Amino acid sequence: MLFSGGRRKKHIANPQTDLYAHALQFYGQPPLENISLSEFETFAVDRLKLLKTVENLGVSYVKLSEQYTKKLENESKNLNFPHRLDIDDRKSQNAPNEYEKRRKDYISHFILRLAYCQTEDLRRWFIQQEVDLFRYRFSDLQPKQKLEFLHRNNLQYDTISIEEKKTLLDKLVNSSYGVSGITVEDQDFYKVPFQDALDLVRTRKVYLKAGYVYIPHQDIVTIVLNDFRTRLSKALALTARSLPAVHSDERLQPLLNHLSHAYVGQDYSIQKNVGKISLEQIDSLSGKSFPLCMRQLHQALRENHHLRHGGRMQYGLFLKGIGLSLEQALQFWRSEFIRGKVDADKFDKAYAYSIRHMFGKEGKRADYTPYSCMKVILSNPPSQGDHHGCPFRHSDPELLKQKLQFYKVPPSGISQIMELVKGMHYQLACQKYFELTHNIDDGSFSLNHPNQYFIESQKALGGGKDLKKEMDMSQRSQENSAARRPAAAREAAANTSQDLVEMTEDLDSFFQDG
Repeated sequence: MLFSGGRRKKHIANPQTDLYAHALQFYGQPPLENISLSEFETFAVDRLKLLKTVENLGVSYVKLSEQYTKKLENESKNLNFPHRLDIDDRKSQNAPNEYEKRRKDYISHFILRLAYCQTEDLRRWFIQQEVDLFRYRFSDLQPKQKLEFLHRNNLQYDTISIEEKKTLLDKLVNSSYGVSGITVEDQDFYKVPFQDALDLVRTRKVYLKAGYVYIPHQDIVTIVLNDFRTRLSKALALTARSLPAVHSDERLQPLLNHLSHAYVGQDYSIQKNVGKISLEQIDSLSGKSFPLCMRQLHQALRENHHLRHGGRMQYGLFLKGIGLSLEQALQFWRSEFIRGKVDADKFDKAYAYSIRHMFGKEGKRADYTPYSCMKVILSNPPSQGDHHGCPFRHSDPELLKQKLQFYKVPPSGISQIMELVKGMHYQLACQKYFELTHNIDDGSFSLNHPNQYFIESQKALGGGKDLKKEMDMSQRSQENSAARRPAAAREAAANTSQDLVEMTEDLDSFFQDG
């Protein structure tokens, strides 16, 4: 991708336009055309707004539900990205408006690759939102368009014939989720090599015969999403290798750094509320204001007087985020561990270092941030004897139900939570748990962080005014810090494009509102 200071000239047909021939893409080849800095900035900010909307809708509504689809379609339309792909993909690629939408979508994806390939957390967030956006777009295609997309991207999966379908009717009905004899006749089945559908084979959702699985039309998206996720993950790893060259360009580095800092808003790493929480309050707060993941960690610690490394990291960083100082944390963990099989001397030798390391006082002195919901859900799952992770994602359904009953969640509420868990809507399940335990009909926020849960709980209970004020100050401090850059780079960026200042101010405003 090349950059110029001027405005882009009117589109003239060239081989590059083949990249924008379709509204749904795997983004295989990077664009090579000239692009102005003004477009670079606009495209990047608009796509980040779209991905942030995808994230917020994903924790507020069931994915692909009517409300989710309608709101995402409206946002795509407002930001001039492709929407209603079942209609758009039939239109001529040379139609100016459709061409511009597809061009913007394609280029903006590659711009954000530059910003989001830098760390594991950034890559994880970017991949998840892009996969969700792809899922929405793929589901919007007609069956014929889906088959064309598969063949266009070398996913040579063909539908089985009517005769073969009749022969395998009983097998397909018995092995496919949500399929009856009537629906088998009305929908297509794809014959796919089993190694391309291991997730479906593992969960026994498809019929397997002679090395091939027979996948109902509604489940083919699983195969496509896995392929897209794999391709994008590899592409981000390759993009990371080019970062030194990108960072040497003083026109781009400030914007890319700002984009990467803005993706999730507050990370609860800057402690302005140190000392607001006393050690004596933790037991009480765990029952009232801790999310279920932290509540179960606290309970396991009190019962066993020990937590393994994964649990100590997840719970320790959460406690740091709500206001425990290093001295309080050392006192808290020592007092609990010495009640078990660890004496004070062993604690100081084996565990105190890791706590100081967590606060950035040892080792490489990195100031670790509390885990977000996404990191808790997607990180290493707990094994036997572990208590970390997300209860809605990692707990056995029956054990989760018993836990919710123990915490006095009403039966009707448990049913609602279990339905969300069954649909793999883990953050929605946690938000429903918040609403039920706080007697709130509809939370006015999209939950994406355990420390956010704590703050919203304190607000709802009337005890979090000071905490909320301190956290707001913390967020502004982080945003100001992210916006700072060396004077030379700032001057160079200003000379190149004054629009950068305005664009990043708009970005700040958007994410503060979000």
